[in-house]
Amino acid sequence: MTENKAIEALLQEARVFAPPVEFAMQANAADDAVYREAAADPEGFWARMAAQLTWFTPWQRVLEWDPPHARWFTGGKLNVSYNCLDRHLIGARRNKAAIIWEGEPGDRRTLTYWELAQEVNRAANVLRDLGVKKGDRVTIYMPMIPELPIAMLACARLGAPHSVVFGGFSAEALRDRILDAQAKLVITADGGFRRGQVVPLKRNVDQAVAQTPCVEKVLVVQRVGEREQVMMHRDRDYWWHDLMLQASTRCDPEPMDAEDILYILYTSGTTGKPKGVVHTTGGYLTGVNATTRLIFDLKEDDVYWCTADIGWVTGHSYIVYGPLSNGATSLMYEGSPDYPDWERFWSIVERHGVTVLYTAPTAIRSFMRWGPELPARHDLSSLRLLGTVGEPINPEAWMWYREHIGGNRCPVVDTWWQTETGMIMITPLPGIVPTKPGSATRPFPGVFAAVVDEQGQPVPPGQGGYLVLTRPWPAMLRTVYGDPDRYVQTYWSRFPGVYFTGDGAKLDEDGYFWLLGRVDDVMNVSGHRVGTMEVESALVDHPAVAEAAVIGRHDPIKGQAIAAFVTLKEAAARDGQDHTAELKSHVVEKIGAIARPDQIFFAAELPKTRSGKIMRRLLRDIAEGRQLGDTTTLADPTVVQALKERYEEEEEA
Repeated sequence: MTENKAIEALLQEARVFAPPVEFAMQANAADDAVYREAAADPEGFWARMAAQLTWFTPWQRVLEWDPPHARWFTGGKLNVSYNCLDRHLIGARRNKAAIIWEGEPGDRRTLTYWELAQEVNRAANVLRDLGVKKGDRVTIYMPMIPELPIAMLACARLGAPHSVVFGGFSAEALRDRILDAQAKLVITADGGFRRGQVVPLKRNVDQAVAQTPCVEKVLVVQRVGEREQVMMHRDRDYWWHDLMLQASTRCDPEPMDAEDILYILYTSGTTGKPKGVVHTTGGYLTGVNATTRLIFDLKEDDVYWCTADIGWVTGHSYIVYGPLSNGATSLMYEGSPDYPDWERFWSIVERHGVTVLYTAPTAIRSFMRWGPELPARHDLSSLRLLGTVGEPINPEAWMWYREHIGGNRCPVVDTWWQTETGMIMITPLPGIVPTKPGSATRPFPGVFAAVVDEQGQPVPPGQGGYLVLTRPWPAMLRTVYGDPDRYVQTYWSRFPGVYFTGDGAKLDEDGYFWLLGRVDDVMNVSGHRVGTMEVESALVDHPAVAEAAVIGRHDPIKGQAIAAFVTLKEAAARDGQDHTAELKSHVVEKIGAIARPDQIFFAAELPKTRSGKIMRRLLRDIAEGRQLGDTTTLADPTVVQALKERYEEEEEA
């Protein structure tokens, strides 16, 4: 099936599910008027959303917009940690569970809002005693344990921007992110658990910090104990538990300007070097607070579980800041969905009475492959709302999720957004919007999206184009850290004054959005964005490799799988060895396991234009089994045909 035919089939989806009547009657957003009011007065709408937070100093102006630069809630002062903790300590919420946690080995811990506040205050005092002050950057490289959100909230309490680096990244990737942010301190753990193995986090930090003179101190949480022997460097490394014992539970929150940086989060880019996306305080918290409350319809007694890793933006926004600013109970877990067995998710849902579940299409497709009998063994009747995130979800997976996990009674909110947007942008409101399998439906109130052609003009329903955002929104990134020109060039140069998402989309006759995936060279692997250039750079770094081109090909489980086309240096090509496993391991060492190529294909030559540019479009055609596109610009058209024939032969073998 060609891409156009696949899109046509998608848009012919006839199944529509109205919000359940009982759900709609009690929904936080139960009236379509919210859309009309936000469209008529977006600044007024966002001002009402911001008023749900506690401000130390009121803002003077909702929005200052000088494209592509926005300032939200000018003059307002607040503190994110205060909004996530202190304001919930008066009344019944103080003893309510804030975080429910399950470790991979089966250990469990619950922190009430009162207990979490005490831990965050202690941690903030520890950081202050180690020299961290307002404006200092702190890199956090940790497993999924409660100390991770505690560290984030402690940084926010002091006004020190944090940079969380996913624990699956390598020492080199960590080093690059530390250097770019010029972090003063690193918070890590001795290790973390992943599928029964110990991830050597402290060892990776030691390698990274050896090349990062900006780092003065390293704070280490003890997680795996005797399973991982670590080196502690005198006058640099400190044990978290030792310093926390001595720390006071009183630390006044730093008043932060609405536009002060809350955090930097690195996301893959097409040029190889990851981008440090900057999110600020007032607008970001307004966006994630409002979207969490209205999209997930949070009630006081909900047990809300976003299954993401906090190392990614989904975890920032919808495990930590969104739920906690709403006073919700947020569940987090360490490890993976398939360890120690394929029923882990459903055991957790049953054990804790999870009511709202937010997970990725990648996970759902794995659950489908394992069979519906596994969730059927568990009582999932507590669930009342399901969500998906990370990539477009195919209708078959959407329907399976609704039927086998939601019991055909739970609304499904399919959400589209990005690291850069900070908050969910396109999604149904579950008490209002009828849903269609595979569609993210409508922009969130106060969000203005469009599908445009090459000239930036809106396209008619059913015609594909580029997804753009035509007005600013509070949680939008403000810049790329240390590189304002890259911010403008990446997001605002394609269509001046309009934010270019890098995604393709179509609108149907009802105005529903259907996301079609990336249109640039960033791959979406299991919901994680991986730059093709990053993987190519890692491959070419290997002494046997002369040249590499990387593409993402369709994968029924991951969404996209990484396929690499590699040209070896002469000596390596002659030695007769199979370098596949060696090169895959090399990529893992340079970047991390998420970037491991699924397939490496060796070629004597790569298809290039006369100017020497590798034609990745043709490599995608080869990997996807499609008919080759236009080859007229190639320097030698026979190269790509020969490559296609060899690729097909290897696939058949």
